[in-house]
Amino acid sequence: MLALELDIHYATRVLLDLLATPSPTGFTDKALNKVEAYLLELGVASYRTPKGALVWTLPGKKTEARAVISHIDTLGAMVKEIKEKGRLRLSRVGGYDWASIEGASCVLHTFEGKEITATVLNTKQSTHIFGPELAKLERTDQTIELRLDAEVKTCYEVSALGVEVGNFVSFDSQPTLTETGFIKGRHLDNKASVAISLLVTKAMVEANMQPSHDTHFFVSNYEEVGHGAAAGIPEGATELLCLDMAAVGEGQTSDECCVTLCVKDSSGPYDYQMNQELRTLAKRNGISLKSDIYPYYGSDASAAWRAGGSYRAALIGPGVDASHAYERTHQKAINATARLLMAYLSSD
Repeated sequence: MLALELDIHYATRVLLDLLATPSPTGFTDKALNKVEAYLLELGVASYRTPKGALVWTLPGKKTEARAVISHIDTLGAMVKEIKEKGRLRLSRVGGYDWASIEGASCVLHTFEGKEITATVLNTKQSTHIFGPELAKLERTDQTIELRLDAEVKTCYEVSALGVEVGNFVSFDSQPTLTETGFIKGRHLDNKASVAISLLVTKAMVEANMQPSHDTHFFVSNYEEVGHGAAAGIPEGATELLCLDMAAVGEGQTSDECCVTLCVKDSSGPYDYQMNQELRTLAKRNGISLKSDIYPYYGSDASAAWRAGGSYRAALIGPGVDASHAYERTHQKAINATARLLMAYLSSD
């Protein structure tokens, strides 16, 4: 069994920092800069792929390489239209239900770098005006709009602020650590896994511990739109371990306090032998491991396979409740996922 202690307080601090940093798909530089800064603190070199993914490597005892994949990009939106009365129509970035962002605080990012706070509302938000119409309103791109925190009543006044079609909109994560160890916020998918990658990297570097194989950590920046790890995985990698959230809900075994092995998702089953090896590692190290299937889910490993990659691939992650909304996990799940990752990196 592994005796190396993992610093859950470090992982929590990193996670809360990343959650507070905007990074909708296509607008991830600030968050990736944060990850690079954490790596510099550890003395670990990294580089960006031409597509913008972040990669760092821990040299192993064997040169046959593995890749550990997570993603930094999150759900978000872009400005589709500036409406006549000063509200904005949005275009979704990533796959979420419009109702899940109703009432969300957010920030509009202009092309000049100005940040304008705002709120997502529906077009009939006031119950005192619309009454029963509000409850019957279908939430779509036509009925959800953005209200800027600015004194604007016309499209011309909005344009005068520098707002344009194509500006990114990031949703406020509202990250919180509770006294009971729960971590709440939008975008635990998948910043929790990025924090886990940094946690394990820190533990191995500080313990002067080598993984059994050369290990490439790959943080993708286009996962939420389906093609994150389709390119850029370092040559020589023959095995992918994808870290992503494990969705908690009715009919699922996943738990907010545990690590889950995803055996199948919308792209089909993951590698059976690799799954068996992960089960063995969990049992050997006293890690409670759930197994689950997600019919409406895809991953960076799915993208790598669809792009023609010839890898074995498996997927693990911390249990996350209310996926693609205001999510929640527990420090226990972060720790359990990190321990299983550590066991995997140390295995032959």
